Amino acid sequence: MGYPGEVAIAPGQVFPARELTAVSGERVAVPDPKQVVHLQLRRFAGCPICHLHLRSFERRANELSAAGIREVIVFHSPAEELAPHATQLPFALIPDPERRLYRELGVESAPRALLDPRAWPGIARAVLLGTFEMLRGRARPPALAPQGGRLGLPADFLIASDGTVLACKYGEHADDQWSVDELLERI
Repeated sequence: MGYPGEVAIAPGQVFPARELTAVSGERVAVPDPKQVVHLQLRRFAGCPICHLHLRSFERRANELSAAGIREVIVFHSPAEELAPHATQLPFALIPDPERRLYRELGVESAPRALLDPRAWPGIARAVLLGTFEMLRGRARPPALAPQGGRLGLPADFLIASDGTVLACKYGEHADDQWSVDELLERI
């Protein structure tokens, strides 16, 4: 499992139970016995696309919570790169610098992350808005050379409290992930 292009887990399968450690030190059970988990595998800490995407989730955090969804967000960055970004979001942010979970779930890195023309409008918007937010002191820049590189692809997994994978999405480019509305449609 886990070689490029392989879908390692699919709807209907049982997600292997584990306990992850957030940057905050919080222990996070996946699956969560009390609520549905939206496990997001994002790119690197400070990624402009990821930042913009997660801000949309932050704005609707109450709606997600009311739907019984817990956000658990994994980055292929070390804790020290991720920690400065963790204070800005009300979600569990998990460092995975060795990309263990990415490999296990078949989430890959590829040049198409940035070269796919479908990603370009999102990249331009994210860089423009991200630069504006950094100038206002509301966002932090990414590392110049993020561990794990800049070619990661995103993935989303919706996991029931019993571990059943309800839905999943393997991104085809850097800006290919569920919106809040797309997530809520799957509940």
